[in-house]
Amino acid sequence: MPLYEYIAEDPEGGCRTCSKGFELRRPVDRLPLGECPLCRAPVRKLVSTVSSPKLSKPLSVSSAKSAGFTVLEKRDKGTYEKL
Repeated sequence: MPLYEYIAEDPEGGCRTCSKGFELRRPVDRLPLGECPLCRAPVRKLVSTVSSPKLSKPLSVSSAKSAGFTVLEKRDKGTYEKL
């Protein structure tokens, strides 16, 4: 399930939780929240940052083979050789 971030539309009119913003794990098929679950103040959904994996080093032929990939090297025009 994805995480969604919400914040109060009026930060001074909400509770401590929604005025600072909160995260909520919800199924994708549900509609976004319209109000804070604690104080019922109107909230809006924020655009979250995206998490992407970071590679610390470039992939090598041996690590690709150990992961189950087939490694091919180009020999001629349209000809590849399995390593």
